[in-house]
Amino acid sequence: MDHPASKPRLSLHWQILIGLSIGAIAGWIARQVWPAVAGKMDPTLEWLTKNVAETFGQVFLRLIFMVVVPLVFSALTLGVAGIGDVRRLGKLGVRTLVMTLLLSSASVAIGLGMANFVQPGARLPKEKRIELRAKYADQSQDTVKKAASAKTPRDSLLDIIPRNPLQEMVGALDGSSPGGGMLAVMFFALVCGVAISISPERTAPLVAVLEGIYDIAMVVIGWAMKLAPIGVAGLMFSLTATLGVDILRTLIWYVGAVLAALALHMFGVYSLVVWLVAKLSPRQFFSRISEVLLTAFATSSSNATLPTSLRVAEEKLGVKREVANFVLTVGSTANQNGTALYEGITVLFLAQVFDVELTFAQQVQVVLMSVLAGVGTAGVPGGSLPLVVLVLKSVGVPEQGIGIILGVDRLLDMCRTTLNVTGDLAVAVCVDRGEKSLETEPPCPT
Repeated sequence: MDHPASKPRLSLHWQILIGLSIGAIAGWIARQVWPAVAGKMDPTLEWLTKNVAETFGQVFLRLIFMVVVPLVFSALTLGVAGIGDVRRLGKLGVRTLVMTLLLSSASVAIGLGMANFVQPGARLPKEKRIELRAKYADQSQDTVKKAASAKTPRDSLLDIIPRNPLQEMVGALDGSSPGGGMLAVMFFALVCGVAISISPERTAPLVAVLEGIYDIAMVVIGWAMKLAPIGVAGLMFSLTATLGVDILRTLIWYVGAVLAALALHMFGVYSLVVWLVAKLSPRQFFSRISEVLLTAFATSSSNATLPTSLRVAEEKLGVKREVANFVLTVGSTANQNGTALYEGITVLFLAQVFDVELTFAQQVQVVLMSVLAGVGTAGVPGGSLPLVVLVLKSVGVPEQGIGIILGVDRLLDMCRTTLNVTGDLAVAVCVDRGEKSLETEPPCPT
């Protein structure tokens, strides 16, 4: 007897979008049923928002927070260790690392510049932003005070180097760390990754443990993402019940700002780098890698695109196999320009929405954390979500704000992944050009 074929399950990003829509509509309806009186939320609606809607959202967020520190430490350590023995790789490894850091820094700078110029979060009416900040004041007030406390440049620099890494890990998420918080944890991970790369044979058991921790963290985040549609519905109910439809109009400005920043980096910075360093026409470069761009856009995964990137780099860009293997394999995890840009602009957008003023020093902190987080971001769909929440928490922006952008995250994920793999290939052709220049360099005249 034939059994009827089971219906294919709706993709997660569609489930999240549906959850966002249901939460937004339900919140708007609830706001009409229980309208505000004298500018204050109706007690019944306030009870529903706090005890029902936000509870679902908090379950989703806490599952992510539960593993975010071990995930960041293991991913960043493994990402740096994966570069290999810097002494053995010599100039190839140094060139790759320098270009990766420069391009990632440029991408975050573009993101922050776009966020400060467009100010998509400021499109929300001022009274709504004040109302939203007041709603979450208890959760972010202590962190904001600590972030705003005066520190000399010397102290800020020294705090990045932790005296007690374990103590920094314990206090990284609630602002109770005595030093640099999550930046100190990231610095410790960088140092561990470099140390592992210098002695790979003796540290192989530790690498295996870190890989196990990373895999466990990704499994837990996978469970959390299954609850994402319900969590997003709860968070959006809370926001629209408080703010009405103004938050949705603000979201459109945010999407436009992110796409504009991604396009500027891809067709501006990458074109310039490929033209000046690799001596390759930008038109030829983008034409030859079109297959990779389509694969990245469709899969939203740098890791899934890696086989195509390796083949195209060798066959169509003429990159030597050993250079392509090294640069693109490391880049699929460590060179996440699009993700770093996205994280920077998202943090500033949500800070604007919640009317949290970020000082110049805090914006520099966002740049540093976004660049380092780009190294520790998993090359899979939605891999940047835990790190966005982490950076939000570090500068005193309520993590509930993540629910605002989750409904459009899939589209932005596809676009930033495309930028990520383009950056990998741009670095590959530039490094390969440098290697070939050294090989063909004429001998010095005697």
